[in-house]
Amino acid sequence: MTKVISFQDKVVVITGAGGVLCGSMAKAFAEAGAKVALLDLNQEAAQVFEDAIVADGGVAKAYKANVLEKDSLEEVREAVLADLGPCDILINGAGGNNPRATTDNEFHESDLPEGTKSFFDLAKAGIEFVFNLNYLGTLLPTQVFAQDMIGRTGANIINISSMNAYTPLTKIPAYSGAKAAISNFTQWLAVHFSKVGIRCNAIAPGFLVTNQNRGLLFNEDGTPSARAEKILRNTPMGRFGEAEELIGGIFFLADENLSSFVNGVVLPIDGGFSAYSGV
Repeated sequence: MTKVISFQDKVVVITGAGGVLCGSMAKAFAEAGAKVALLDLNQEAAQVFEDAIVADGGVAKAYKANVLEKDSLEEVREAVLADLGPCDILINGAGGNNPRATTDNEFHESDLPEGTKSFFDLAKAGIEFVFNLNYLGTLLPTQVFAQDMIGRTGANIINISSMNAYTPLTKIPAYSGAKAAISNFTQWLAVHFSKVGIRCNAIAPGFLVTNQNRGLLFNEDGTPSARAEKILRNTPMGRFGEAEELIGGIFFLADENLSSFVNGVVLPIDGGFSAYSGV
């Protein structure tokens, strides 16, 4: 425990790296000496983090990648190999929800107001998009990048699960189901790769404010929405988490000196949300 955490010269591949959470992870790994590949469908968003990392003296490269297209990922893999080297650590951060897979009502009632988007109105395409983005968007990058991780010392994969994986939240059945699948897939991968030196774990973040959910959590005047107030009441620490508060858990799982015998776990980072019964 007296050793300083270092990822010096490790190649860390992060999907969804143009977002607030994964972009923060990218910056933290770079500060710890890693060479970071920032993958995102929105390359411009990933480029912002590359520029910040390089300006601070780190090594990073942004790549346009579609986590639902294996050909796209294979092209990026070849570019990463040429630019940075083979992947040591894969962070499967791409994911998210979509309004097309979200109901307007928490509970179904016989006299819903006209125009309410109920469970019966959810479009198949929207449900498929959310499930594929989260599940296939984790499986496909793992298929592509884990090829270069076999037999490498300290190689490991970290997936992003969610509080939804423990108990589904109202309104978002596709996202909840997809994140439950991620927790299950994490355990499957941990077993599958256990003989070739690749560990696989996940974190399950609680409620953090991102660009994707800001409109759901806050009213236009900046006050918490009704849904946000429910979340805060059921989070014992009484606040939302910050992106930087995921880093300690990520570093612990990724560091071979600290977690070489940790495999197949899903680590909640949630301010106590998963421990609270509501009473």
